[in-house]
Amino acid sequence: MKKYLPYVLGVFLVITGITHFTHRFVFLKMMPRPFLYPLQMVYLSGVIEIILGIAVCFTATRRIAAWGIIALLLAIFPANIFMAQHSEEWNITPLLLYLRLPLQFFLIYWAFQYTKKSN
Repeated sequence: MKKYLPYVLGVFLVITGITHFTHRFVFLKMMPRPFLYPLQMVYLSGVIEIILGIAVCFTATRRIAAWGIIALLLAIFPANIFMAQHSEEWNITPLLLYLRLPLQFFLIYWAFQYTKKSN
């Protein structure tokens, strides 16, 4: 089962990356207001997620992809905080949005498993 986990992570990232294009207005709404070029940032993060999702599936690129995934997750964390702080815009209880924040750390931990040379 463990040998399939990088592929699960990769598929998750590719699907999430695609949704940056198919549901761009959801991601635009998540962008903290001071960010310049929000639509371009949504598209760029989507492309990066797709590339990293594919790269984590290959042994030759897995390690660098894992570091890239960690960097990306840290970079988008402010958007998740912004979303939680503005829960009224989402029609979701703030508690659920704040409980969602630790998911980022789980994903970072998951990606970190592939930063070692043996993976």
